[in-house]
Amino acid sequence: MDLYCVMGNPVEHSRSPWIHARFAELTGQTLDYGRRLVPIDGFDEAVAAFRADPAGTARGCNITVPFKFDAAALAQHLSPRAALARAVNVLSFEEDGIHGDNSDGAGLVNDITVHAGVSLAGSELLLLGAGGAAAGVLGPLLEGSPRRVVVANRTLAKAITLVQRHAALALAHHVTLEAQELHAVPGNFDIVVNATASSLAGGEVPVAASVLKRGALAVDMMYGPAAVGFMNWARDHGAVPRDGLGMLVEQAAEAFALWRGVRPPAAQVLAELRAIVDRT
Repeated sequence: MDLYCVMGNPVEHSRSPWIHARFAELTGQTLDYGRRLVPIDGFDEAVAAFRADPAGTARGCNITVPFKFDAAALAQHLSPRAALARAVNVLSFEEDGIHGDNSDGAGLVNDITVHAGVSLAGSELLLLGAGGAAAGVLGPLLEGSPRRVVVANRTLAKAITLVQRHAALALAHHVTLEAQELHAVPGNFDIVVNATASSLAGGEVPVAASVLKRGALAVDMMYGPAAVGFMNWARDHGAVPRDGLGMLVEQAAEAFALWRGVRPPAAQVLAELRAIVDRT
């Protein structure tokens, strides 16, 4: 049996096993996909244990918080988008070693442009956070040619580092790219993406409501109960809230295609998963 899993901490909430099982069913693939809770200081050991699992042949795994930088460090081969992000959410185990990729950005862009029906081109976009989640999506967001992107983070130095690494890509797509502190973000935006851990930790929205244009799209990369606070905040201030469920399905579809060589029907699976979530 070909084995796959999602690794993270926490991970018990993850919908990835259901998503990949459904992808496999709809595409006629045979595989087993599970969850693995990883100790905070035990990522490399967890990957080694998964690869040694006697139940089958480990082919790959998805990586969620807080291990995306650890996965990039572990991988022996990085895709161009993973190398730019320096964060990995997809590992593939090949004959020549461990390959790392990042499907988060493609997943987010597909959800915004296809499922939410909002164009990135010419927009003003605010990205909250400068950790692994933000690093994984910034490149693909820039490739959508927004007019201006601001990366805001509690620690300004981290935002500056992320912006500097993406400066050439921003220039190539004629995007004004800048870093700001969360408490001092100037202007307001058509699209606001929350890539901080505030939702997961149950904290308050880390930025003032003045960043929202009326009718702005406000996306939390979390989903389920973790996203409720951010979505309520967005709705209360005249924005259109969206959780990370669509991004989750789309990034999973990207990973599945990478692993199995076939593109699953992401829109169908998202509709099915949304119906399940709405009932619970």
